[in-house]
Amino acid sequence: MSYSLNVNGQTFEVDVDGDTPLLWVVRDHLGMTGTKFGCGMAQCGACTVHIDGEASRSCVLPVSAAAGRQITTIEGLSSNAARAVQQAWVEVQAPQCGYCQSGQIMSASALLAKNSNPSDAEIESAMSGNICRCGTYSRIKAGIRRAADAINAGEVA
Repeated sequence: MSYSLNVNGQTFEVDVDGDTPLLWVVRDHLGMTGTKFGCGMAQCGACTVHIDGEASRSCVLPVSAAAGRQITTIEGLSSNAARAVQQAWVEVQAPQCGYCQSGQIMSASALLAKNSNPSDAEIESAMSGNICRCGTYSRIKAGIRRAADAINAGEVA
């Protein structure tokens, strides 16, 4: 079946089974490989994309449920919150191996787009579905704090 997908502001027509996970459509059919496969059960967060601005796990989301919605992958992330997170990630050296980082950045930017001054508990809640096998959680949290500070100080345009 054919589905029309709006990914990163562009419309794509894909001919796939409706049950195909969005992750595989994005990676295999559209060639956007920044979104990673981790567990395949929506438990690790490596496959996080934004669906209508919400952090969503693409490994379990059927393409039929994503059709007609605004999909943003790490390649299309360009909001103020996203730029602040990406800059903060560099400044605090958040990634170690880097495999989980696209998912971490997607979750963090979705949080900051809604709440530019999250509490530690709100950060922990928003990021609880993202696993970092290298254990850089303290640097990830510091990156989110730094990005929030930059957003609130008007340092990100």
